[in-house]
Amino acid sequence: MFALYYKHAAGVKDDVLSGLTVALALVPEAVAFAFVAGVHPLVGLYAAFMVGLITSLIGGRPGMISGATGALAVVMVALVAQHGVEYLFATVVLMGVLQVIFGLCKLGKFIRMVPYPVMLGFVNGLAIVIFLAQIPQFQIDGEWMQGMDLYMMLALVIATMAVMYILPKFTRAVPAGLVAIVGLSAVVIFGGLDTKTVGDIASIGGVLPPFHMPDVPLNLETLYIILPYAVILAAIGLIESLLTMTVIDEMTNTRGQGNRVSIGQGAANVVTGFFGGMGGCAMIGQSMINISSGGLRNLSGISAALFLLSFILFANELIEMIPVAVLVGIMFMVVIGTFEWGSFNMLNKIPKEDVFVVVLVTVVTVFTDLAIAVIVGVIATALMFAWKQAKHIHALPSMEGETKVYTVYGPLFFASSHHFNEIFDPESDPDDVVIDFANSRVADHSAIEAIDNLAEKYTVAGKKLHLRHLSKECRLLLEKAGDLVEVNIQEDPNYRIADDKLAS
Repeated sequence: MFALYYKHAAGVKDDVLSGLTVALALVPEAVAFAFVAGVHPLVGLYAAFMVGLITSLIGGRPGMISGATGALAVVMVALVAQHGVEYLFATVVLMGVLQVIFGLCKLGKFIRMVPYPVMLGFVNGLAIVIFLAQIPQFQIDGEWMQGMDLYMMLALVIATMAVMYILPKFTRAVPAGLVAIVGLSAVVIFGGLDTKTVGDIASIGGVLPPFHMPDVPLNLETLYIILPYAVILAAIGLIESLLTMTVIDEMTNTRGQGNRVSIGQGAANVVTGFFGGMGGCAMIGQSMINISSGGLRNLSGISAALFLLSFILFANELIEMIPVAVLVGIMFMVVIGTFEWGSFNMLNKIPKEDVFVVVLVTVVTVFTDLAIAVIVGVIATALMFAWKQAKHIHALPSMEGETKVYTVYGPLFFASSHHFNEIFDPESDPDDVVIDFANSRVADHSAIEAIDNLAEKYTVAGKKLHLRHLSKECRLLLEKAGDLVEVNIQEDPNYRIADDKLAS
């Protein structure tokens, strides 16, 4: 009993301290992403608080941190620039509604369709994006740091990384990130060192976010403006959240609930839109900080959100004194931990097609956004899979008396239909020909068309063609070759075909 109590108490301590570390690191990121989106820093901070709190309460993935993200901010900036921040709030509400619908329809399972090379490219690309997001911190008023400013910045970054690397080797009682923030901030403050701080980015002092109905006309014109942005933001948010969930699943050897994550993210965005926030989704960088600091339960995300709110309301002056370099150092360690360095060792061990997909998704993630990168990766993987499968179709000819029998092997679908037609020679074949599909599968309408066209060629050549072991759906769809099918109820296969006619 006492052992169970102490284990629970230790877990609570880890979650609370990890939440504090995450909250400290959330401040500059939320402010930076607000600047990217073209809105006031408090809009980003409110989003980080509300999205983080609500998703941790009902989001279904313990340990995952959500808040304002750069992937969403780069899409929002065009909307804000053209129509103003009120349209952004309305878009965030609609975005949340779409995400809730996605979860209620139980579509989260489709994240399983994302191939591992795409996941690998996503993680590597996101690590590079997180790294690149820290580079502007080496500027002051738009100018690159030089001289002592640069040396001080680099020294604090390196010191932070050293603390986070060395301290866990001796103890994990306190998160290394929190030690780095408190210790190095004290060195800068009491040592009188002159370096860039959070306060130099923006003032974070504020009040509780008030309820606010988006000030937009409730008409079809408004819907026409916000719907495209809402769809894109909902897709990016869900993809980033569900992929982050999958990464955490692998790290912790647990399993999150994709549909519940979708509903939690959606509910959080609906609320955020009505309270003047810019919306958000899962943050892989902050989630990695949380997991590595021992925050494995929902309490860590709740703690991070409440600590962030307390910073906004009561401790803004202290938070503004934290050196930016320390937070940059923490994020650099996140980059190192997020990037799959083992992917370099895999280059000569996995198919070249998979290597291409990893590189493709990584590059697209860096130069566009996550949703496009994942879609491109899935499409590329599917096309390469289809191309490889198309090479597998072949037929073994044999003679049964005067009859020539072709036994077909491999799937017959759009990519293999051309090669399928090249297998047969209606002009040279004998008068009686049998094509046996017992070891093949007719997958789509392109395959049906290929069979019909082949049957027509044999008919024109004056030959008798028999088609064996086709499914009932195949027989229904065949138009020219329907009368040539030999029906055997006991032996004919039973499977569905991807064809619009069957759905009508």
